[in-house]
Amino acid sequence: MRRVPYVLMDVFTSRALEGNQLAVFTDARSLTDSEMQSLAKETNLAETTFILPRDAATESDKGVRVRIFTVDEELPFAGHPTLGTATVLRGESGKPLVELELNVGKIPVQFEDRGSEPAFGEMRQQDPRYGRTFDSAKLEADLGLEAGSLRRDVPAQTVSTGLPFAVVPVRSLKTMQALRVNWIGMQSALKETDAKFFYFICRETVQKDAHVHARMIFYNGEDPATGSAAGDAAAWMAKYGWAKPNERVMIEQGLEIRRPSRIYVRADKQGDNVTNVRVGGSAVQVARGEFLLA
Repeated sequence: MRRVPYVLMDVFTSRALEGNQLAVFTDARSLTDSEMQSLAKETNLAETTFILPRDAATESDKGVRVRIFTVDEELPFAGHPTLGTATVLRGESGKPLVELELNVGKIPVQFEDRGSEPAFGEMRQQDPRYGRTFDSAKLEADLGLEAGSLRRDVPAQTVSTGLPFAVVPVRSLKTMQALRVNWIGMQSALKETDAKFFYFICRETVQKDAHVHARMIFYNGEDPATGSAAGDAAAWMAKYGWAKPNERVMIEQGLEIRRPSRIYVRADKQGDNVTNVRVGGSAVQVARGEFLLA
């Protein structure tokens, strides 16, 4: 029997049993592609990552090779798997920088220690690509929302800093908390875009130190924290003036499903050019074990 070790992390939180869960297989060199997909389905988490160790020289040049799977497919990039896996790789070393080689390319994660609190990691995502905007009234109809639920002063728009999402500004926290999205309508609204899902954001928040309330509903339920979408939201906020250049904004997510998460985002802007999108937070290990495979 092959013994395949893994650890379970809670990401975008400094407290166990909050944030977004992640399984990290710490040495996946013995696994085939189909076994990785099957293990991701077995964990039944939003994402599972697989570390493929290489020689020190290669890792120094290209980063540590990591692959990310959902229960259904491999992803080129995702935020909370990147932060959680980088935290595992950092371990107790105190290294300020961990670099991952994902399918989307090299992603650096910069760490800072915070005394008795878990270390804070911040990843730099790709410079944003802005896609199509949506007609707010039509989008409300497609998603089954009441007329006037979405803001009209700024557009809903697809954005990608590694993984494309449609960022949707919602008018009120009350609407956010009552959100029940029409899944068929969602798929219809997205079919002519490169985005797979919507990331709903609102300027009204529950926590006093939060700047934005967010939700992400997808085929596996609701995501407690979505780092890739938060990076897209950071680029969107910088573009439309919801955040100042390099202002660190805290996004609260996961409150409706009792997995509160805290995601910190920021981006630079010079003229109309948004760059240096960063997404940060903490992660804690909550379990470890191994799978036994023939």
